[in-house]
Amino acid sequence: MNKTSKPAAAPAADSTRTIDLVNRSLPRRYRAEKRFRFYGIGAIVLSLLFLSFLFISIAGKGYPAFQKTFIELTIFFDPDVLRQDALATADYGKLVKASLSQTFPDVTGRREKRDLYGLVSSGAAFKLRNMVLKDPDVIGQTLPVWVTANDDVDMLIKGHFDRTAAEGERRISDNQIAWIEHLEKDNRIEKRFNRTFFTAGDSREPELAGIWGATVGSFLTLVITLVLSFPIGVASAIYLEEFAPKNRWTDLIEVNINNLAAVPSIVFGLLGLAVFLNFFGLPRSAPLVGGLVLTLMTLPTIIIASRASLQSVPPSIREAALGVGASKMQTVAHHVLPLALPGMLTGTIIGMARALGESAPLLMIGMVAFIVDIPRGFTDPATVLPVQIYLWADSPERAFVELTSAATMVLLAFLIVMNAAAVILRRRFERRW
Repeated sequence: MNKTSKPAAAPAADSTRTIDLVNRSLPRRYRAEKRFRFYGIGAIVLSLLFLSFLFISIAGKGYPAFQKTFIELTIFFDPDVLRQDALATADYGKLVKASLSQTFPDVTGRREKRDLYGLVSSGAAFKLRNMVLKDPDVIGQTLPVWVTANDDVDMLIKGHFDRTAAEGERRISDNQIAWIEHLEKDNRIEKRFNRTFFTAGDSREPELAGIWGATVGSFLTLVITLVLSFPIGVASAIYLEEFAPKNRWTDLIEVNINNLAAVPSIVFGLLGLAVFLNFFGLPRSAPLVGGLVLTLMTLPTIIIASRASLQSVPPSIREAALGVGASKMQTVAHHVLPLALPGMLTGTIIGMARALGESAPLLMIGMVAFIVDIPRGFTDPATVLPVQIYLWADSPERAFVELTSAATMVLLAFLIVMNAAAVILRRRFERRW
């Protein structure tokens, strides 16, 4: 009895020692857990700070572009200049120069006149032309007309140029500043909403440049991408997940699809350049070619997202449909696909958002060209918003800095809307099994 009772006490002592060790280590483990949580929260806060700094920086540089400076001129629509048989080709710039010369009669030198005429944008003549073509009855009348100021004047009014700096250190002369101050005293200079930014195409003059042409080009390109990538991607995912036999070939296809999702986008641009332009001879810098290239780029993303959505449908759905006599095709089309469709749409929207922000593959197929006209079809020359931002960022004029940031704000707004739509779709149609 005594011999058997002594060994029984050993486990209790060992157990007590183990508990003591655990208790002594608990404070250290709790401190480590708190540090880990602190590091995680700090990383999130730091990321949000950097993101906020980025957005604030872009908005701070871009919001002035939504306003533009206008100058009021008293225009005499001279009948001697505006002949009825040649209204479309008349010298409307002469009317602008005559108005400026009448406002500042003391300006007589050739260089001074050039500086004076430089206060007004070249688009002023086109505005007068449109007024006359729209209503020829204005010929012979003297009317006040608000015309667009030159980009240097616009930068001065917005405070980007220091008026007190030496003349050689700014892009605007002392005489021009004096004329501008005279117009300001007469309340003939105003900042108004820049409608041109949203309604015009690209231009060499910053005050006349807009994003409408690039926006239409992006829309046409995304239409081609959506029409091709969504049905092909969904059909491929359905076949691979529901019908394809599990063998080496399907495994190879799956590996290649996953690898294509990680391929740099410029590689797809090189492929489009070699195949669509050089081999098939499709038009360069067209939304059709851009849509084809972006389709190749977004297909892996859509296929992967669609397969994940199909895998999330419980097997009991398929078994129940097959049990009541439905064929394999009926099971997929009538039961599995409707349940997986919200996830497929979410993946498609995310893929389209990525395509909207891409510029590298489109640069390779020539969509970097300077396009002034608004595209009217899928084969017309066009550009897209990311490429337009790239072109403006490379321009030396100070006014293009504002336009670059403003266009970036518009692009980010589109991307936020598309990603928000994906989140809403997922939450609206998501089912818990």
